[in-house]
Amino acid sequence: MTYYTPPVDRLWWTRRRSYFVFVLREFTSVGVAWSALLLVYAAKGNEIPVWLVPINLIALAACVFHAITFLSLAPKATVVRLDGWRVPDYMIVGGNYGLWLFASLVLAWVVL
Repeated sequence: MTYYTPPVDRLWWTRRRSYFVFVLREFTSVGVAWSALLLVYAAKGNEIPVWLVPINLIALAACVFHAITFLSLAPKATVVRLDGWRVPDYMIVGGNYGLWLFASLVLAWVVL
């Protein structure tokens, strides 16, 4: 016996803002992968063509969006308890952003 499975609308993710942001975040993984491949290409001593600059700026925006949504969602995925007390979400998010800022400053200091 087969059961009826209604067809799923291909644009289901455009109906709600939360679904849209989720799918947009998943699509930004392409920008993250592009940036990683570009870094590997540049690390081998190859020169990056000028026409790639706009694509790289879009990839940078995708990476920043990906990082912001990842760091903001961390309290939903990780529950931290200290002596039976649950650490508030804003402390976890603040710690994540603080470490991101610190790592960015250290990296900028090393590179520049």
